[in-house]
Formats: sequence, C-alpha cells, structure tokens
Amino acid sequence: MTVPSAGRIRPRAASLRWKIAALAAATALLVVAAVGVLVHLWTAHDIRWRGEARAFNAVYAAMDVYRRTGVLTDGAGLDPAGLPAELRDPADADRHTAYDPHVEGNVGPSAWAAQRTGGPGSPVLAVQINLGPDHANLSRLDAAMAVASLLALAAATPLAVYGAGLLARRLGRVAETAARISAGDLDARSGPTKGDDEVADIAATVDRMADTLARRLRTERRFTADVAHELRTPVGGLLAAADLLPPGETEDLLRARIRDLRALVEDLLEISRLDAGAEQPVHARVPLAAVVTEAVARTGVEAEVVDATAEGTARTVETDPRRLERIVGNLVVNAHRHGGSPVAVTVDGRTVVVRDHGPGFPADLMDHGPRRFHTGARERGSGHGLGLTIAFGQARVLGAELRLSNAPDGGAVATLRLPG
Repeated sequence: MTVPSAGRIRPRAASLRWKIAALAAATALLVVAAVGVLVHLWTAHDIRWRGEARAFNAVYAAMDVYRRTGVLTDGAGLDPAGLPAELRDPADADRHTAYDPHVEGNVGPSAWAAQRTGGPGSPVLAVQINLGPDHANLSRLDAAMAVASLLALAAATPLAVYGAGLLARRLGRVAETAARISAGDLDARSGPTKGDDEVADIAATVDRMADTLARRLRTERRFTADVAHELRTPVGGLLAAADLLPPGETEDLLRARIRDLRALVEDLLEISRLDAGAEQPVHARVPLAAVVTEAVARTGVEAEVVDATAEGTARTVETDPRRLERIVGNLVVNAHRHGGSPVAVTVDGRTVVVRDHGPGFPADLMDHGPRRFHTGARERGSGHGLGLTIAFGQARVLGAELRLSNAPDGGAVATLRLPG
C-alpha cells in the first residue's frame, strides 16, 4: 500500500498548464484564420464589384464616343474574341457586366461590360478591365495576414502559457493540500486564495472539509482512548475474579476470553497513543536478523526466518527494537491468522519481508490500508482489524515504509523497509 504524496500532482498541474495554453493558442489561431478568410472573401468581392463598376462606366463612355464619332476608345472593342458567352448576344440594348476568372498570361481575372451598338443582330461593344494587379495585391494581403497571424500567435502563446501557469499553480496548491490531507496531515490548509472565482471556492471547500474531518477524527480518537481507559479497570477486575473460580474447563475458557479482551484494550490504548502522536522511538543499534528472530519466537507461531543479507553488507540497524518486534510480530500473527502456511520471514539488508501462502491481501486493503473495527470473512485484518493498524502506526513512528502486496504465485507479502 502506498500513500499519495503531494509531489505526484505536479506533472498533472504542468499538463493542465499546457492544455490550457494549447487551447488558448488554438483558439487564437482559429480566430485569426477566420478573420483572414473573411478579409480575403470581402476583398475579393470588393475587387470584383469595383472592376465591374469600372467596366460598366467605361462602356458608357465608349458607347457615347462611338455613336458620335464611330471611334472606339477606352480599350473598347466590337465582338472581341475573349468576350464571355453571356455577353455575346444580349437580349436588349442595356449595358451588362460579367466576371471572367480565367487567366491568360498577365491578363486576368477580368471584369467585362458590354452593350449592343444598335438593334438586334448589331455588333456588341465591350470593354475588358484586367483585375490581375488587384488580385496580386490580394495575394500580398493574404501573405501579410499569414505573417500577422504567426506573429500574433507567437505573442499570444507565451501570454497563454503564463496565464495558464497561474491557474495551474493555484489548482496545484489546492491539490497538494488535498493530497496532504489524504496522507494524514489534517493540519494542511490551502489558506486564503487570491481572486474570487471557482478556484478560490474549491480551496475554501477543501479547507472546510479538512476542518470537519479533523474535528470528527479527534472526536473518534478521544472516544477510543476514553473507552480503552475505562475498560482497563473492569477487565482487571474480571481477571481477579477469574482467579476465584475453581479449576476446570469453564475457568480456562473464561480466562482465555478475558485475556483476549485485555489484549484488545491494550491495542486500543496503543492506537490512541499512535493517533495522538505521543509515541517516541528509542533508537539503538541492533542486529536486525536477531531482533526479527526474537520477534517471531515471541509470537509462539511457526515461521521460518531467513537472513538473506549479502556478505559485506551491514547487518545492524539503528532503530527502536521494541517497536520493530511489535511490527514483525503483528505481521507474522496476521499471516497465520488470515493467510496460509508456510509463513516465511526474510531479512535482506534493511528490509524485512513476511510472506504467506494464503488467498492474499484483498484489493481494498492494498488500496486504502487497514480499517480498524472492520469485519470480513476472508479479508486480511478482519475481526477487530487492529493488528495491521498498529503495524502501520509503529512503522510511521520508526520512519519506515510498510507495503502490502500479493505474490504472483499466490500469497500475501508484507514488506518493511527501515530507514538508512
């Protein structure tokens, strides 16, 4: 079982920063592209409209001169070869315009205007306005828009990254606080958050949640400690009363149950001290394998102890031997009670591994750790569920790491790594 740490949320915050920055940059790019397309379409339409207007006016002037003098001016021609089909045989004597997108050499696209010089069957006077230069300007405008878009994107991206970084850092602080609370630091708070937005609301909600959780947990711990203290006296009285019973099966059964009850009360008191942070380790340099062997022997259950420490590796550790014995003893007893034989204890350097061959740890236990007072048919740590809870609590006092896992070929594995 591993405990979430605040450091694990940093890559996610960085990922959020870049996602927001990429979204902002993509939005800016889409906006610039849309504006560029609209400018292109509007300019192209304006070029065509102005070209047709120039051609229309040129035909008006050329027709006036042609009718008075018979001379073609302003580039006008009679039935020119390139005249669009829709202007070759107009149905009336009015002026008409057309747009020809074809390009031939340096000419085109073009705007045409035409008018019949007389009655039906008479020649058509037409004027062609070359829009090639205007379209060349349009191409230069498109290139300028593209360059401007790239410059705008280059300027907007750092701003988007900076703004997204501010948001990601604020969310990261809130997530780090939540992770610390999840890891057991109930004093962690996000504190006042700048701004009056959703992030500030989330931070305030996390802080209120932590306050409520801390109050409830303190109440639970106080209740557990008070109950355990109150039970010590009646349990002691029961033991004294059991001494007055005549020897026999009933007396033995009663004594066994009272001893179980006393052990439960002592476990509750130990947990209350661990919860309150009142336990302080007393360090000494001891041979690890010898302490583990003694701890297994004290349990009274059968387990093989193997010292796999490599030659030349330090075989002594600086730790609290009493707490180390408590952890190992609880793990071995738990392996016998809820696992399957054989149970093996391996010492390798600063690591102690307790392995059984039972059904293994359930997923819920490995994900969330032992739950006190939890009952279950085959679940590890079932019954009062205090053995593993105490083992984890004592490991925290020693600064050690205790992990629960399952072996690939079956069986539960508890790994205790002592600090260096």
